[in-house]
Amino acid sequence: MKTAILIAGPTASGKSALSLRLAADTNGVIINADSMQVYRDLRVITARPSEEDEAKAPHKLYGFMDATEVCSAAFWAERAMAEIEAAWAEGLTPIVVGGTGMYFKVLLDGIAEIPEIPEDIRADVRARCDAEGSEVLHAELRTVDPVTADRLAPGDSQRISRALEVYKATGTPLSVWHKDTRPGPLKPLEEAGGLIKLVIDPPRDVLYDRCNRRFDLMLGEGGLDEVKALMARNLDVSLPVMRALGVPSLMAYLQGEVSLEGAVEDAKMQTRRFAKRQLTWFRNQFGAWDRVSAQLSESQYRDFLNKKIKKLID
Repeated sequence: MKTAILIAGPTASGKSALSLRLAADTNGVIINADSMQVYRDLRVITARPSEEDEAKAPHKLYGFMDATEVCSAAFWAERAMAEIEAAWAEGLTPIVVGGTGMYFKVLLDGIAEIPEIPEDIRADVRARCDAEGSEVLHAELRTVDPVTADRLAPGDSQRISRALEVYKATGTPLSVWHKDTRPGPLKPLEEAGGLIKLVIDPPRDVLYDRCNRRFDLMLGEGGLDEVKALMARNLDVSLPVMRALGVPSLMAYLQGEVSLEGAVEDAKMQTRRFAKRQLTWFRNQFGAWDRVSAQLSESQYRDFLNKKIKKLID
């Protein structure tokens, strides 16, 4: 039977290190499921695997897109399935790892086939969100799509704007589109018991400390120069890559708006907040997945490997 390993978890939780251990022990191919690590411009600031780590096992879908491009969940899922199928064809174990929960959801639960949103509608909604605030748009969304409004926080400007755009462009609430979604491409394998699904779930204080220390390491490894080079491209600030953790804060410093110390503290705070949201999301959405700590002892790791993973793969 075909098998695959899915590893989800918040930023700085140790997903990459665990995936490397598993790749060595399962003859695995590591496939990126992080929406920011797809961009080649930001190896350091997005904590992409180093060249040394990439030499230890095959890595796919890392740094394969330009900063000017937008990587939708549907596009990523298509590319990820191609890499999964290629791994199976070579007798290798696909290991899908990352912190973008929606990517995993698309593989398992599918995605609504919503028509392309006209640019004028998208621009109008985004401009209104900037001018009036996401809370105003959230109230409007509640009148046309209360189901979606109920599951979105009033401050979730990106998803609120998206839901309103869909309604304005199609006349159909986003929640209705989601009801008609077909199962994802990995759903049959999940139902057949061929998936190992892991969530890295560290204690919050440990995670926050790792977030802080990792950002300091990023600066020491050239993260500021990376952001400076990105700024030199004069890209549209609405592009996803321009919102990567740390990028807006360091841009503010490079533009003379804040001190370096202030920029670093802001970036660390934003990273901790993001990690907290990820923890909550994974606990709510992936409650049935196996929970593991990235800091497994050697005996714990071997026990898990032999009893859970190799039993399925072998």
